[in-house]
Amino acid sequence: MHRVTLTKQQSGFTLVELLIVAIILAILAAIIVPQFASTTTDAQESALRANLSAMRSATDLYSQQHNGVYPGVNTAAGGTCSGTAGTGVAGTQQAIEDQLTRYSNLAGQTCSLPDAGFAFGPYIQEDVLPANPITGSDVFAIVATGNLEMTADGAGLGWKYDSVAGKIIANDTNLDSAGIAYSTY
Repeated sequence: MHRVTLTKQQSGFTLVELLIVAIILAILAAIIVPQFASTTTDAQESALRANLSAMRSATDLYSQQHNGVYPGVNTAAGGTCSGTAGTGVAGTQQAIEDQLTRYSNLAGQTCSLPDAGFAFGPYIQEDVLPANPITGSDVFAIVATGNLEMTADGAGLGWKYDSVAGKIIANDTNLDSAGIAYSTY
């Protein structure tokens, strides 16, 4: 008689095979992850350019319709209307925001509704002005020098705005991924 002995075969992966797969996955991750990081930076820089373009167009149109006066020069408060009147005092960020996001009259006073006399605007279709996507801040540093070569002060604010020249820049002294200063966009 012959005896038949059955041997149990093991199935699965060996430790060496598992290590090889882990090493391959680590190499792929090291190649792919930096590409996603640069995509985020590219998106932020593109958003910065778009936000600046929208705000510059809005301030230019406001100036054309208000006899050459840029937002923030005159007070946005004091208008009588059936909606909600603006509250921004001349020279403040609230005045700029009111005058760009609400209806305004020729004097710069604002209202939430297009009442008689409030025929201009809104120039930006949001309730608030956009934040700087690089710094994450929506705070304006406001100057009234008329200097077209205004530079960022790096105070960690979102924007720098000259109410005499109507110029808006990113208030950031850092460089973008191409080595260009954000403030020169």
